[in-house]
Amino acid sequence: MLTLTQRQPPNPNASVILTLALTAEERTRARHRFEAEDGKVVFLRLPRGTVLRDGDILQDESNSSLIRIIAKPEPVLTVFAQTPLLLMRAAYHLGNRHVPLEITPGYLRLANDAVLQTMLEQLGLEITAENLPFQPELGAYGQHHAH
Repeated sequence: MLTLTQRQPPNPNASVILTLALTAEERTRARHRFEAEDGKVVFLRLPRGTVLRDGDILQDESNSSLIRIIAKPEPVLTVFAQTPLLLMRAAYHLGNRHVPLEITPGYLRLANDAVLQTMLEQLGLEITAENLPFQPELGAYGQHHAH
């Protein structure tokens, strides 16, 4: 069992022994037991409030093993709008519901939710259901990077 206690910034050249694919919700769990694809048990013991991002490197307590975190594809809704104003309006309505949201200049992305999909369609947005890595915005008070 590997106990991972430190986060390092993404480094494509890090010599990792394992890649752990986690959903957006799983990447918010600072203390959790996961099973990797090869059956290896990985235990996260990170500072509370840590949110992992795609590409982050985690180090075990003996500083001998590195693991790369990747965003696991999951069911999402990708929201497109005819105008920037309509996309901003959608972001406002979703924000009022405290929905984790990936925000880009061209689309919004959220976890698949039939009720929210109906609301967005009624606002005039185009929605595509997909299975993709989901990387929601970190909260305004969230930790952005390890210090």
